[in-house]
Amino acid sequence: MRTLVLGGAGFIGLHLTRRLLAEGHAVTIADDFSRGRQDPELAALGVPVVHTDLTDPTSYDTLPHGWDHVYMLAAVVGVRNVESDPARVIRTNTLALLHLLDWLRPGERLFFASTSEAYAGGVSAGIVPVPTPETVPLMIEDIAAPRFAYGVSKMLGEAAVVHTARAKKIPFVVGRFHNVYGPRMGADHVIPELSLRAMRREDPFLLYGADQSRAFCHVDDAVEAMVRLMAADAATGRIVHIGNDTEEANIGDLAKLVLRVAGYDPTVESVPAPPGSVARRCPDLTTLRQLTGFEPVVSLEEGARHTFEWYRQNWK
Repeated sequence: MRTLVLGGAGFIGLHLTRRLLAEGHAVTIADDFSRGRQDPELAALGVPVVHTDLTDPTSYDTLPHGWDHVYMLAAVVGVRNVESDPARVIRTNTLALLHLLDWLRPGERLFFASTSEAYAGGVSAGIVPVPTPETVPLMIEDIAAPRFAYGVSKMLGEAAVVHTARAKKIPFVVGRFHNVYGPRMGADHVIPELSLRAMRREDPFLLYGADQSRAFCHVDDAVEAMVRLMAADAATGRIVHIGNDTEEANIGDLAKLVLRVAGYDPTVESVPAPPGSVARRCPDLTTLRQLTGFEPVVSLEEGARHTFEWYRQNWK
């Protein structure tokens, strides 16, 4: 199985590549290293790595064809990146995907990584239920809000994939990720951020949006879902949630867990959540279960400990 992972030096990409290699895939990674890292974990994979800017259409000239599977994970992500430069988010995420769709050939099976942020406006407006199925309407509450730039870019990406892939006879699966976490995901996400602040022994320990809730999914479970979807003919042409609906937690309880793992007991001060942050997020995984038989296996306790330990040992 010849597999191309775009954005493979980043968070989910590296974990996915490691899994694919264990299953015997011949993997090539392409990455611009704006988020991916040149580090021992990447080097240990021993796979070809193409350093390229995927927003440049000529970048694809350096890549051969004949792939069995192509995973499109390359994107600008992270709330701080989105809020500081939303124009870059829209430009990068859109151009990289559109050039990929122009380049792909019939039969090269595509996985496109989308996001639960597509639902944020509908949840906030009270028209989208939680847990959320894939069939609910998508909306943007405020098109001018910088935070929504990421969700908009992924909505456009989904439309581009669905219609272009159908026209070009490219088999595809769109996976909407819900709060995937784990080692290597950077510092601008809630579980790594809480872990790093606990390591620094911050006191008082500010906690943003303690009453908000999320259903967190460990990256190993997310990778399992991705691999199963790409192997399932019945998933072709579908938009499917990837997440963990078995263990929803509010941010206050999550912080207690991380602080307990860290062995730290500071004074915790609750402060309002950042503007635009949705109050609750949890996927309905009925479709994923029906298509693949997937069930998440990594508990939040286990995953948080695993993530904390990785950051303790590796983050500089």
